[in-house]
Amino acid sequence: MKKKYIFIAFIVVAIIQMLIPLSMVFEQELILATGQPYNFKTEPIDPNDPFRGKYIILNYNINRYGENIEKWEVNEGVYVYLKNDSLGFAQIDTISKKIIASKADYVIANVSWLSDYDSTVHFDFPFDRFYMEESKAKPAEDLFSFRSDSLQSHALIYVRKGKGIIKDVYINNIPIATYLEK
Repeated sequence: MKKKYIFIAFIVVAIIQMLIPLSMVFEQELILATGQPYNFKTEPIDPNDPFRGKYIILNYNINRYGENIEKWEVNEGVYVYLKNDSLGFAQIDTISKKIIASKADYVIANVSWLSDYDSTVHFDFPFDRFYMEESKAKPAEDLFSFRSDSLQSHALIYVRKGKGIIKDVYINNIPIATYLEK
């Protein structure tokens, strides 16, 4: 009788262990399938860190917003509402401490610091890592770090219900993996 309960407990634990990663994959695929795509312009990135794995770190040029900084705190969650500019790149519509029902697309970010100099709120987006094939990550990072003005880069990010997923990173409108093969 005791062996039967142990076996049932084992089966339940095994099913739970399978459901957790499957639900994470499903959520990411759902965002890519039904989310709103936004092109985020990127800025030069930090140097390669061999201890973190094979990815490139992305910095975005829309990581700050002019706002009354007295009402914000560092490490506080913030709803960043997005819109597209005339060229199709993501811009910040507004930021808020709560969900605004009349606004559609938003990403939940964290306030990283407040600037008294220009009264801006600076925040970190949760999608700052783009994982790549091991052999291409270092050349991609070097390309971003030492790029010239002739190289324009952006990340295609799908946004849905506060979460964002990086679909791809582009250099001069060419996927970075393809660009590196040239």
